[in-house]
Amino acid sequence: MKQLFLVLFLLSLGCKEKRYHDQEQNNTEEHVSGAMEDIMQFQKKMNMEFKDPETSPLPDRYRKEFTSLDFFEPDTNYRIMAKFTRTPEALPFMMPTTTERQTEEAVFGIITFSLHGRTHKLEVYQNQELMQQERYRDYLFLPFADLTNGEETYGGGRYLDLTIPAGDTILLDFNKAYNPYCAYNPKYSCPLVPKQNRLDIAIVAGVKAFKKG
Repeated sequence: MKQLFLVLFLLSLGCKEKRYHDQEQNNTEEHVSGAMEDIMQFQKKMNMEFKDPETSPLPDRYRKEFTSLDFFEPDTNYRIMAKFTRTPEALPFMMPTTTERQTEEAVFGIITFSLHGRTHKLEVYQNQELMQQERYRDYLFLPFADLTNGEETYGGGRYLDLTIPAGDTILLDFNKAYNPYCAYNPKYSCPLVPKQNRLDIAIVAGVKAFKKG
């Protein structure tokens, strides 16, 4: 009787271990599924903004026939939890744009991340005018360039919108990289990517170059 009880006890442990590993697999699948849904929602929102005459940067001749921006396939490898280091001593500076206008920015922090087996760093900026507005108080601006520029993506680089994190890490999702408005319409004035934010790798994620017509 004791031997039968021992066998049943060991079998119950085995079943519990199997359920445990199944649950871990489900959690991973749910995490990936949630990330993909987030990326698809970003793409949907972008397309809606570009179709809407009130928010679209496209000239009417392009907007009227617009159906969708050209995106890279969503790739969670470009969705990275990065190290975030604040730079509270940084002084504001004037960032040049594609026109004579300049924007007053301050380096809010340094983002350090690993991609393709290497470590990279990017500066992230806080606009000194926007930070005075309640809705943009936590907004951070990340312009960057990479090896896809001028080929698969806009030659002037792309942007990411971020939010000030509570701790020392930040989610860096290049699937949400988008083109500056001047990529679609020359009437816009767009900040230029600083040389320190030019990556020597290809970021095959986010919005591709706009092909007129």
